[in-house]
Amino acid sequence: MKQAPFGVLFAVLTVLGTALVSFAFQLRAEGYEQYVQDVTFVAGTAYFTAIMTVVMWVRARRMPLS
Repeated sequence: MKQAPFGVLFAVLTVLGTALVSFAFQLRAEGYEQYVQDVTFVAGTAYFTAIMTVVMWVRARRMPLS
């Protein structure tokens, strides 16, 4: 069985989180304060999911294939 592409998923999620943080800074600079908290929440969720992807990656490497 082929290993799942955890590295690609991790990279995509971290790029998404970074783009959303940049977007939040841009929203704050342009005066859209009411949206900053929502965008940063989604960015945090992307970073958390990236961290959980790494945890799953490590655990999948430790488990023997049956």
